[in-house]
Amino acid sequence: MLTTRQKQFLKGLAHHLKPLVQIGKEAMTPGVIETVTAELLNHELIKVKIGNNSGLEKHATSREVADLTQSCLIQLSGKLFVLYRPNPDKPRDKRITLPKG
Repeated sequence: MLTTRQKQFLKGLAHHLKPLVQIGKEAMTPGVIETVTAELLNHELIKVKIGNNSGLEKHATSREVADLTQSCLIQLSGKLFVLYRPNPDKPRDKRITLPKG
């Protein structure tokens, strides 16, 4: 579980990021979850965009994606949400280092 301070830190890092995954009219498919999981392995911190034509509810969708990818929902803003999942297999100098408590 992340502290408020750690979430604020991650929000700051995510501010400049572009969405790496977009959920479109196909809605939630196994392919979307696989893509999100792969991007989390590569980047640890990603933005996901819910397309206007997806017909999905943003709160439920963001929580579901976080649960299915075993990541932490950091922020939901409009139709964008930020996910974080540390990757212990990444080299130490390539990992995101969170502030203490």
